Amino acid sequence: MLTVNLRYTGKDGAARRFAEEMTSSGTVAAIRAEAGNLRYEYYLSMEDPETVLLIDSWENQEAIDVHHASPMMGTIARLREKYDLHMTVERFTGIEDNPEDAKFIRK
Repeated sequence: MLTVNLRYTGKDGAARRFAEEMTSSGTVAAIRAEAGNLRYEYYLSMEDPETVLLIDSWENQEAIDVHHASPMMGTIARLREKYDLHMTVERFTGIEDNPEDAKFIRK
C-alpha cells in the first residue's frame, strides 16, 4: 500500500474552496472509484485555516501510476491553478500488522 499526504495551502480560503469543488464536481467520487484507490479524503487544519490535507492511498505503485496518467490529473491540475495552491507532499508505504505498533492503537 502507498499513502500520499498532500497539504494544499492558499490564501483567503482557497484550499478549502478547492476541496469543496473537488467534492461537489464529482471528481473525488470518480477518484475513489478508480481501480486500486483505497482512500481519498480531505481534512481541515485546526491550526492553519489556509491549509487542507489530502490523504490519498493506493493498493500499489501501478494503481497510482494509472491514476497519474489519467485525464483526471488534468482536472486536478486546472483546479489547483484556479485556486493558486501550493503543495507539500509526503509519501508512505504501509507496514502491515506490526505488533510493536499494535500496542499503541486503541480500537
